[in-house]
Amino acid sequence: MKVSVTIYSFMQLISSGKKTPLECIGIAKEMGFDAIEFVDFVFPEGTNRLEYAKQLRAECDRVGLPVSNYAVGADFLNGSNGDTAAEIAKAKENVDIAAILGCPTMRHDISAGPNPRTYKGYDNVLPQLADAVREVAEYAASKGVKTCTENHGYFSQDSLRVEKLVNTVAHENFGLLCDIGNCLCADEDPVVAIGRTAPYAFYAHAKDFHIKDGNGPDPGEGFFTSRNGTYLRGAIIGQGNVPVLHCLRALKRAGYDGTISVEFEGMEDCLTGIRIGLANMRKYISML
Repeated sequence: MKVSVTIYSFMQLISSGKKTPLECIGIAKEMGFDAIEFVDFVFPEGTNRLEYAKQLRAECDRVGLPVSNYAVGADFLNGSNGDTAAEIAKAKENVDIAAILGCPTMRHDISAGPNPRTYKGYDNVLPQLADAVREVAEYAASKGVKTCTENHGYFSQDSLRVEKLVNTVAHENFGLLCDIGNCLCADEDPVVAIGRTAPYAFYAHAKDFHIKDGNGPDPGEGFFTSRNGTYLRGAIIGQGNVPVLHCLRALKRAGYDGTISVEFEGMEDCLTGIRIGLANMRKYISML
């Protein structure tokens, strides 16, 4: 497996204005990563997204760091004021950016769920979601980009749900981004969830969390809650409670030998967290 880093891991530096996304490319290269992943919200406000994507690609080519994935938002139920066709069009525009970046995959969200809730669960809206996802996947295939979704966002997050989505879309150009930490947000055992979804993996995220029982008091700053109220806080990979090595073994056993991206969300200095996370990932991969 190759190890990438998502530029989201550098958000402490980017949001504070200390570094630009372009500058983070060189940092990732110097740290020893095999590739870098981009996300749609790091594009500077007011810039032409297509032109900025070209700048990112040029800098990656200059330092010799491939782009492994492009991650974007989407909500095929509520986005674009409920206009699904418009939301699909936005996703296709992001496919164009992914093609400019030269990355093999683009990950997009699915939905935060029906709003208002009414009497609609995941299975009720699955046909609508699958039709939208399939249209984007078909367009992306014409651009040489594979699409995938992540177990992310509480609604389309459970392993059984995303597995059902992939099998309902039933398109060879659509699969999953398996995030080994996000399973906890839906109160799933990461090993069980990754074992179920690994056969569909197009891409993967390595992430770690500290876990505190929801029956106790709020631990304070830095923590958020899972869907059932368990407290979670981002951790340096290898220093939290996620069984990272076990999840990597589940991916490997399913035949996945692609890129896995370090995603750091902790409170520690991001460069320290990323550096230690990379070292632990290299160690774990050597043990597979």
